Amino acid sequence: MIWLLPITSMPNRRKRKSNSSPMNAKPLLFLVFLFQFTLNLQAQKSIHCQIFTDFGTIHVELYPEQAPLTVANFLKYADQKLYDETTFYRVCTPENEKERQVKIEVIQGGDVPEAKQFEPIRIETTKLTGLRHLNGSLSMARDTPDSATSSFFICVGNQPELDFAGKRNPDGQGFAVFGRVTKGMKVVKRIQKQENKGQYLLKPVKIHSVSRSAS
Repeated sequence: MIWLLPITSMPNRRKRKSNSSPMNAKPLLFLVFLFQFTLNLQAQKSIHCQIFTDFGTIHVELYPEQAPLTVANFLKYADQKLYDETTFYRVCTPENEKERQVKIEVIQGGDVPEAKQFEPIRIETTKLTGLRHLNGSLSMARDTPDSATSSFFICVGNQPELDFAGKRNPDGQGFAVFGRVTKGMKVVKRIQKQENKGQYLLKPVKIHSVSRSAS
């Protein structure tokens, strides 16, 4: 957080009558307050996290301004260490998607035990947020609308059919993007290439922890 430091004047070498008044100081104080407020707002436009896995670290940035509910939900699981020792357990690849009419490429993880899950959240669709399922996008897995809890997925390549009005889910609501990978797509692709059966990894890749980072 950026703190507002007190404004002080330089000491005068000799006393002299001041021409300033409280009324004259108000515009300056307002400008300083506005500057601080703008900096704080900019600082909150994205939040950075690290997903530590057996295959390496995936760096992500989250977008609380566009998807506040979804970001808050993800951070709640992360901050309470509920993602610790979960896994990336499912992958969608060209091979295991070849029979599907609408194909996607993603890796999915973060399946917290049901007893520890929080209440499902309202879906923040891409129509609402303006975000899109692009290469590296971080999004919430779900069944019906407003049913997402802890599981999330990362896109490998652009996946427009996961956006609002896309055809992957019959309800047309799509999925809720709330961040993107900034570093570590090699880790994502390595996970995607692991041996699977029916899209489920034979050896799930462990997520050691998910934590906030400075940048």
